[in-house]
Amino acid sequence: MRRELKRQIRQDELRTGMQTAVLWARDHSREVQVTVGTLLVLLAATLVVKNFRDGQDAAAEAAFSKALETYHAPVATELPPGAERPSGAYATREEKLRKALSEFEAIEKSAPREVRARARYYIAISRLELGDAAAAEKSLSALAGGRGEDDLLPSLARLALADLHRRNGQPQKAIDAYRQMLDDSSFLLPRDHVLLKLGAAQEDANRLKDARASYERLVQEYPGSVYAGEARQRAEYLQSARG
Repeated sequence: MRRELKRQIRQDELRTGMQTAVLWARDHSREVQVTVGTLLVLLAATLVVKNFRDGQDAAAEAAFSKALETYHAPVATELPPGAERPSGAYATREEKLRKALSEFEAIEKSAPREVRARARYYIAISRLELGDAAAAEKSLSALAGGRGEDDLLPSLARLALADLHRRNGQPQKAIDAYRQMLDDSSFLLPRDHVLLKLGAAQEDANRLKDARASYERLVQEYPGSVYAGEARQRAEYLQSARG
């Protein structure tokens, strides 16, 4: 009986509340119309902004894909002797890189933030391959220390920065950087690839025992790696050279 009474009270309260709301809406019809109209305008504006941003994102992604295609395009001088020149091939590597650089720079100026960050990475890599190591190092250092929409970019920049040190004849800086990546749980790129690069940098520094240990670690920890065969060969070569 008490349960039925409580249920009846709740129903009466709900009915009374609905009646009150209807009466208020009738007495304040103008205010209700203005409020509903305002909400509809805001909803329409939100949809317009969303569609505009979606359009911007799609255009930026298309431009980035085109620039990436340029960056990876074939070069006539690098084709095997007698090979037919494919459509879209550039005469020289420098011509291709400068074209890609200009396209990535255009994206970096106007694209949404995530696409801009990716463009900055390829701007740095293109400049590095064109011989502007100082500008590339500055850009890669900024990307390596950042945390943007794309969490993979800092890891890519750190790896490229270590490669740059090795390329500039600074193997110890490269070795230190590769080791930091291996010990850093936030680093997102494959460790087997880093180990191969570490071994190569240690060879550059004439630290052959350490290099062999890095190669052997790669083979032991990543036996299914695509780099395992190369690492095994380098380890065996260094073992025989020492003997």
